[in-house]
Amino acid sequence: MTEVAGDTWGSTTDAAGVVKWLREKRNVVVTTHTKPDGDAVGSSVALARALNIAAGGSPGGFSGVASRAEVWFHGPPPPWLGAVAGDVKRRQIDNEYGIPATADPDAVVIVDTGAWSQLRPLEEWLSDRTGSCLVIDHHLRGDADVGATRLVETKAAAACQIVAPLCASLLGKTSITDLPVEVATPLYLGLATDTGWFRHANVTPAAMRTAADLLETGVDHEALHAMIEQRDKPSRLALLQRALASLEYHAEGAVAMMKLRQADFAETGASPGDSGGFLDVVRTVEVIRVAALLTEATVGSNEGPLTKVSFRSKGGPGMVDVNQVASSLGGGGHAQAAGARIDAPLDDAWATIRERLVSAIDEQG
Repeated sequence: MTEVAGDTWGSTTDAAGVVKWLREKRNVVVTTHTKPDGDAVGSSVALARALNIAAGGSPGGFSGVASRAEVWFHGPPPPWLGAVAGDVKRRQIDNEYGIPATADPDAVVIVDTGAWSQLRPLEEWLSDRTGSCLVIDHHLRGDADVGATRLVETKAAAACQIVAPLCASLLGKTSITDLPVEVATPLYLGLATDTGWFRHANVTPAAMRTAADLLETGVDHEALHAMIEQRDKPSRLALLQRALASLEYHAEGAVAMMKLRQADFAETGASPGDSGGFLDVVRTVEVIRVAALLTEATVGSNEGPLTKVSFRSKGGPGMVDVNQVASSLGGGGHAQAAGARIDAPLDDAWATIRERLVSAIDEQG
C-alpha cells in the first residue's frame, strides 16, 4: 500500500491501522452509498456483525448484549436486505425516518463509496464528523474530505474483498476461512454480485482466493444466487420491456442507450432497484461496446430536474473507459462500470450522453 496525502483520494492508513482504529471504538455507525447493492449491503453488514461479535455478541444474535455497531441505509433497499442483515441493528434513513437527534457515535465507517454525491441524505450530518470517519472503498474516484482515515484498494473487485481480512483480524482469526459463516455469507454475497457472479473483468486470482476462503466457512452459493437473482416480480419484466422499447443504437451500433421515466415505474409498479442488470442484457449484443441507461429522477441538487446515468462497457481492444466518461460528468466508478447524476431533464441528458459516448468510440477508433 502507498500512503498519500490526506487531501488526495487514496489510502491514509493500512489494514493493520484500520483494525487498531476500530478496536478503540465503542459506538460505531456503518453506512454506505444510496441505493445499496450487494457489495454495499454485504460489506456493511459483515463489518457491523464482526464488531458486535468482538464486543461479546454471538454470530446469530446478541442475547441481551448491547449492540456495538449498527448499519444505516439510505435510498431504496433491496428486497433481500432483511434476509442478509438478520439481527444486525439497522436504520433506514429517508424522508419519513431521519437521523436521530441523539445520534452521536464515536466512529462512522463508510463502505463501498467515498463520494459525497453518494451520501447526500447524510451529508450535513457527516460533514461535522469527518475527523471520526473511516472510508473503506475500492473505487477509482472519491472525495478525500469525506473521511480523515481511508483504506482505498482500487485493485479489489469489491469492498467485501477489503473488509473480509479486516473482519478476520477483528475477531482474532488468522484466516478468512475461520470466520463465522454469519460474517462470511454477506461478504461472499458482495464479492459475487460485484463481479457479476464471477463473470466480469474485475475477477482476479486474489478475488477468487477470497471467494474460495469464504466458501470454506460453509457459505451456500446456490442459495445466495437464488435469493438475489431468482426472485423477480412481473413488474421488473414489464419495466425491462419499457427500457428495451426505448433502445437506440449509435456509432454504427457500438453505442446502446436506454431510458426510463418516472411514469414507467409508476405504470408498471416497479421500484427503482428493479432496473439493476438491464445493461447486462444489452451487452449480450456482439456489436455493442458501451451501453448507458438513463433514469429520470425526481429532483436534483439544485431542486431542479435530475437524471441518473449508469454505464457499462465491454473489455478487450478498444474498451471505452466509462469511469472517465462518468468522471467528466461529476460521477465515477470503474473502467467498465460507472455512474453519474446530471442536473438536467432526461431528454437534455440523453443528448449529452450520446455525444460523450459517440466521441469516446471515435477516439478509440
